[in-house]
Amino acid sequence: MPNILTIGFDPHTIPGFDPAPVAAGIEHGSRLFAELGLTEDLLLIDFAELGGAAEAKIVDKLRQTQYDAVLIGGGIRKGTGLLELFQTVVNLVHWHQPDAAIAFNESPFDSPDWAVKALEQRRQYNKK
Repeated sequence: MPNILTIGFDPHTIPGFDPAPVAAGIEHGSRLFAELGLTEDLLLIDFAELGGAAEAKIVDKLRQTQYDAVLIGGGIRKGTGLLELFQTVVNLVHWHQPDAAIAFNESPFDSPDWAVKALEQRRQYNKK
């Protein structure tokens, strides 16, 4: 059973943000992971811990388990002023999980679809 790490923000910690839609999407995505036979390990970062504390939590999680794919959520990629964090997260995944496929999503609702696509891309690449 493929093991997927999903990294994103805890929507309840983002100032001035309605967490309900994203929280519902995360819950829905987690159900879909299970239905697809994928094991999801969810790491939600507290928005107030950007920088050292968040990075330490990510590194700790990446060192605990070997993942088949790591999905980096849209909040980390799309937020204004978060490019450095996004770059750091991608590099941490690359350095600590070099064999894992890296996936990105459009929304938390479609995370499993993108994880499956990344796993397929890795499988196709490894055939070569």
